[in-house]
Amino acid sequence: MNPRTVIRRGLRALALALAVVVALAVVVAVALRLQFTGAPEAWAKSTGNDALWLGHAWVDGRRTEHDVEKMAARLRATGVKDVFVHAGPFEWNGALDPAKHPNAGNFLKWWRTHLPGVRVSAWLGQAVKNGLDLDDPAARDRVLAGAKHIVDLGFDGVHYNFEPIGDGDTDFLDLLDRTRPLTRLLSVSTPQIEPYPLMRLGARAVLGHDKYWSQGFFREVARRTDQVAIMTYDSYLPSQSLYGGHVARQASLALDLAPATTAVFIGAPAYHDHGMPYNDASESVAMAAEGARLALSSYGRRDRFGLALYVDFAATEEDWKEYTDRWMAN
Repeated sequence: MNPRTVIRRGLRALALALAVVVALAVVVAVALRLQFTGAPEAWAKSTGNDALWLGHAWVDGRRTEHDVEKMAARLRATGVKDVFVHAGPFEWNGALDPAKHPNAGNFLKWWRTHLPGVRVSAWLGQAVKNGLDLDDPAARDRVLAGAKHIVDLGFDGVHYNFEPIGDGDTDFLDLLDRTRPLTRLLSVSTPQIEPYPLMRLGARAVLGHDKYWSQGFFREVARRTDQVAIMTYDSYLPSQSLYGGHVARQASLALDLAPATTAVFIGAPAYHDHGMPYNDASESVAMAAEGARLALSSYGRRDRFGLALYVDFAATEEDWKEYTDRWMAN
């Protein structure tokens, strides 16, 4: 065959493939934009079941009782009922070094003095790509020993955040099953749920790992836990309306998939270093709140549903105002 013919055919195939990708991107964009239409119901707002991720400074000695008092004054005016305080990470072999949280005892004592109605879970995790190997039974045993240590310290619960956990990971499900008897409260940060068919496979081909979980795997995780917090940020979407639609889609899926006994938290980006400049403008607490309200309006009333703000040390006064105005709204 003539080399020029081969080149022409190759270019045509490439052009066709690009056209298909662009067409699919347009279809997804239109679908997400449609998710972000209409007005939420007045009742679709915080029911006092929200959450907040707290950084490591609270348990390593940098924060004092005065800091806890100031945080308590802020949170009393919100719907936050759970906080996840960073108390790890695990070592590469799965062990949890107590030296990572030397001030945990004092922190818990201060917290329960000033905010006795807000539960405190230990936020524990590690990178599992070229890092901690949860497929190793010995590593999982060490993780479980760390979780028991945390419970013995007096934390109300364990909040796992391992990234990236692949779709269908049965060893992760085993870890959840074995952690459940150790604690009164088990929660987990989850990746986003596959919004539309084939998106998980496409993202995996580009990133080399799962950005999305299938609906079936999300359901399996949700039924093993008391709380799931979906990390709906870092969506790479270029506009507020698309991000709001993305949150609405994620929230709608989670509401349908999670058992009524499992609390669903929608992660709201109270931080401003997304890695892509346009995401700082498109992703916000306000858009997360609006998307969550639209999803809740369509689904119906559910108490075990709220926003989870990420993260206290990066949140600005504007982030807190957006949370109050858009999610605590009258």
